[in-house]
Amino acid sequence: MESNLSSTVRQPAPQLINWDLAASSAAKLTPAGPQVSAREIEAVVADLRAAADASIGYVHQITGLDAAKDLGDSDLLIVDRASWAKANTQSFQALMAPALDHLARTRKDQLTTASAALGGTVTGAQFGAILAFLSSKVLGQYDPFGPARNGTGGRLMLVAPNILAIERELNVDPADFRLWVCLHEQTHRVQFAAAPWLKDHMLAHISELTEGLLDKADGLSERLAKAAKGLTASGGSADASPAKTGEHDNGILSLLQDPQDKARMSHLTAVMSLLEGHANVVMDAVDASIVPSVKTIRRRFNARGKSRGPLEKFLRRLLGLDAKMRQYSDGARFVRRVVDRVGMEGFNSVWASADHLPTEEEIHAPDKWIQRMGLRGSD
Repeated sequence: MESNLSSTVRQPAPQLINWDLAASSAAKLTPAGPQVSAREIEAVVADLRAAADASIGYVHQITGLDAAKDLGDSDLLIVDRASWAKANTQSFQALMAPALDHLARTRKDQLTTASAALGGTVTGAQFGAILAFLSSKVLGQYDPFGPARNGTGGRLMLVAPNILAIERELNVDPADFRLWVCLHEQTHRVQFAAAPWLKDHMLAHISELTEGLLDKADGLSERLAKAAKGLTASGGSADASPAKTGEHDNGILSLLQDPQDKARMSHLTAVMSLLEGHANVVMDAVDASIVPSVKTIRRRFNARGKSRGPLEKFLRRLLGLDAKMRQYSDGARFVRRVVDRVGMEGFNSVWASADHLPTEEEIHAPDKWIQRMGLRGSD
């Protein structure tokens, strides 16, 4: 009887990624931030909270989205680098759980507890290293997938040591720079509040894409070798163009795409371009009446990217971060064209439902989206 009962109990799926190790590895590898006293830290945290609160009204004023009036369903967190990395392990865990469960079910004959533990340790350490690298680069992040203390709306994180380091490096007015950063990140928070369906929509598509990638993970080593050959052929330059390397600039994800993966990636690319571009348009609408030194901040911040070293440039390409930067400009052009033709109210119909999201083709041809939505405006 005992034997029959034990055979019917579902065994827990092997842990394919050691998330605790990812968080602890990231914390250990994260570079130290700027040296500040306890009093200075307290003042920076207070200033960032005040700037975050002040930015909400400006986002509402610029976007016309009434969702900005009530953001109580999400959290605002001022974090250090290690805390940001830990928070992102939680988000990755939530994002990848459906795909990893799928892999554990479909390959349970190949995944012994021992092999899964070994693979989970290696992958956890790799995740930790990636998050450690990113932890010193991110100024802020709206995370719709992480657990919120006050509801289901996610969390906005402002990485205090990075904001402090960059404002010092650029030698800009601290209060202006902090408000400028908050305007971008609060816009993302408002987007998801205006489109409460968007979180689950993205989660479903990310899960499908991740499942597809993991199903074809057996050929990863060969694809990585091909990418390495392409990089070698280009002379090892971190600035080599995709045409020279033979790879797209979607980072390591480009190594695993079949037609279905490409379609999923295309949709997610369009959504991310929309979100990032919209946030950039909001920032560009900010003038000296809101951020007095905004022109100086923009000029120095944009020039900063040109001073990256070869290793950082290579890592950014490998992780797809430069592709993300292009999403800012592609999405911003889409938003500006739509707003110019049909006004902000017409553009805001994009938040009504998933059917209203632009395709990747429409991101590059905004008039096609306007026509599909049946909007009429000036040319």
